[in-house]
Amino acid sequence: MLKRRFFAVLLLAGISGFAQEKDKKIREEKANFRVQIFQKSDDTEIKLTEPDPEFQNKLPISAVIRDSSKVALSDLPKAKTIDSLWRLELTNSDLFETMQKSIEDQDYEKVVYDELPTDTLKARLARLNARTPFNVEYNPILESVIKSYLKRNKKGMERLMALSTYYFPLYEQELDKYDVPLEIKYLSIVESALNPRAKSRVGATGLWQFMFPTGKMHGLDVSSYVDERMDPSRSTEAAAQYLSSLYKVFGDWNLVLASYNSGPGNVSKAIRRSGGSTDYWHLRRFLPRETAGYVPAFLATLYLFEYADEHKFQPANPDVVFFETDTLQVKQLITFDQISKVTGVEKEMLQFLNPSYKLDIIPFVEDEKYTLRLPKPAIGKFVSNENAIYDFVETQAKEKEKDLPQLVKTEDKVRYRVRKGDYLGKIAEKYGVGVSSIRRWNNMRSNNLRVGQYLTIYPRKPVASSLNTSTASNSSNPKIYTVKSGDSLWSISKKFPGVTVQNLRSWNDMNTNSLKPGMKIKISKG
Repeated sequence: MLKRRFFAVLLLAGISGFAQEKDKKIREEKANFRVQIFQKSDDTEIKLTEPDPEFQNKLPISAVIRDSSKVALSDLPKAKTIDSLWRLELTNSDLFETMQKSIEDQDYEKVVYDELPTDTLKARLARLNARTPFNVEYNPILESVIKSYLKRNKKGMERLMALSTYYFPLYEQELDKYDVPLEIKYLSIVESALNPRAKSRVGATGLWQFMFPTGKMHGLDVSSYVDERMDPSRSTEAAAQYLSSLYKVFGDWNLVLASYNSGPGNVSKAIRRSGGSTDYWHLRRFLPRETAGYVPAFLATLYLFEYADEHKFQPANPDVVFFETDTLQVKQLITFDQISKVTGVEKEMLQFLNPSYKLDIIPFVEDEKYTLRLPKPAIGKFVSNENAIYDFVETQAKEKEKDLPQLVKTEDKVRYRVRKGDYLGKIAEKYGVGVSSIRRWNNMRSNNLRVGQYLTIYPRKPVASSLNTSTASNSSNPKIYTVKSGDSLWSISKKFPGVTVQNLRSWNDMNTNSLKPGMKIKISKG
């Protein structure tokens, strides 16, 4: 029987060889190239002689897996220093719910907080007002919000300050590009609590909370693999563009904030109802309740961050900052697990740095630029060893033969015809949107539907199917499903995205909805 073998892919970088064990043979090989491939049996270790010093600090990719062996990797110093508590801070999502709830539940009653006298607050707001384009003048409502944050939410603000050390440099370079005030960076705290995967009840997504149609309008694509509304760089550029265009309309940054939250239409209605006033504090009572609390929350956040030292905030120091990371464009499909194996960067950190990849997979599509963000030390090593890394990825993919979801773009909008048994919650779930969104898109005053009615929907959930290579290459062969006890056409259709009850009846020439356990039915056309 042939011995099990695997290819050892070794870099010449001063690698002294594998750890030696007394019961194993050692074979010396002269290191003459950047990357060499040696055949190795299980009972032999390879020791490189005369290593090239030029590659001493390059990434050692020590093996392509052809059996159950693990890839032996050297740790990155940066990855080793990342504190586990800081990783929890990076990936924590509860701040989003806390921030949204505080805006919705704010009662604006007078808050007693002796550490911040009203006169002191007035003086500080006056200084802020003098150096920012926002109207930050004193208002009792604003005082109430600031003091409530200091009294009840100081720990949450410290966590947001820690996160901001990563995101704010990214924001500032994009905002500066479009001549948007740098203070707008605080808007993302109010919108998403700096959570790139935050999703509101109505489907707004990402750091800047873009709705699907607004995101599409600014070039943010959504597919089964990727949601660019969750991409920090691309969504920030889109937000800067959008905010800049709103300022051209309103000419006032406080009204821009209100418009960003509730839409330009609601702000223009408020101006009319107020008799033509363009002062936010005069318009406030004519705006939707959420927007009425939105601008004070922004101004309060601006104050707390600008006067953090005076209030003795003590945010944690991060081990990763934006300018210590860089990006590269991937040349073939690669998973976060594979990236973690060849770079040593923890998967949790990859998810934080690359939040737009919904399945922890970076796809490869011609004419699309999908990028990978890594700490800078890992970027250099990845680029220096790209060919070896992609060989490893390709070999692993062939061996695992893992089914991957098909990349499917979501439609800009769909026209849905209401069927018997439909209700708004059911339709909303199918397309991954909120009931209130469907009502707003279709000017509906209630949840009532009638059969045959047409609805305009901007889907957030792409229709994707899991196909392996053989299925995709021979679509004429239908997929077959064996009916189980308790199944119905509706429950089966829910198991396969994009498949409807009408599809199942059509593909199986069925005149009835009755099913029997053990019955085999087609779940794809063919």
